[in-house]
Amino acid sequence: MDTDQAGPAPTPARSRTPARLEGALAPDLSRWLWLVKWLLIIPHAIVLVFLWIGFLLATIVAFFAILFTERYPRTLFDFNLGVLRWTWRVVFYSYNALGTDRYPPFSLGEEPGYPAHLDVDYPEHLSRGLVLVKWWLLAIPQYLIVVAFTSGFWKGPGLLAALVFIAGVALLFTRRYPLGLFAFAMGLNRWTLRVTAYAALMTDVYPPFRLDQGGAEPAD
Repeated sequence: MDTDQAGPAPTPARSRTPARLEGALAPDLSRWLWLVKWLLIIPHAIVLVFLWIGFLLATIVAFFAILFTERYPRTLFDFNLGVLRWTWRVVFYSYNALGTDRYPPFSLGEEPGYPAHLDVDYPEHLSRGLVLVKWWLLAIPQYLIVVAFTSGFWKGPGLLAALVFIAGVALLFTRRYPLGLFAFAMGLNRWTLRVTAYAALMTDVYPPFRLDQGGAEPAD
């Protein structure tokens, strides 16, 4: 497995996937900072609790709006996209990737200078029929996979947490983040985002059963 550090930030990919996630692995990660990031992200965690309550409420309102108008209200969409962006920056910094030591900004907007990026295309039209079933019935197979990624079906951490912990141990003892682990962790995060966007009614495009690894989105 290649253990060299990553180079420049990934070039934005031209992907047809409506939900896109990217992250650039920093070449100069601290060998010990990851041990205390759980403490450093507490202010973000407190804010995100309230933001995710707002995300849930906005999604419920959007459900009825789509049911009657076939449109996701743009203000609600932008808010929910902001919550996803904020969350991605925090988890990229912390225990979903450990990809950077730059402290994430307190922001709902896109932050071009930060090494973690997330975007979801705004849909001009959404299906009334799909909105009734996609978030629970159609997404069940995807939920099972994401649960395995994030929390596991057993007593212990999920696959993503285990991979990032191994990367942290590698950093601690070698000051090198194994690129293979980073690419795989990014693939798991990318799959999770696609499922989240679909379940939150932000797209009618069913998430592919595909692990797209690496810091940059693949070009379809």
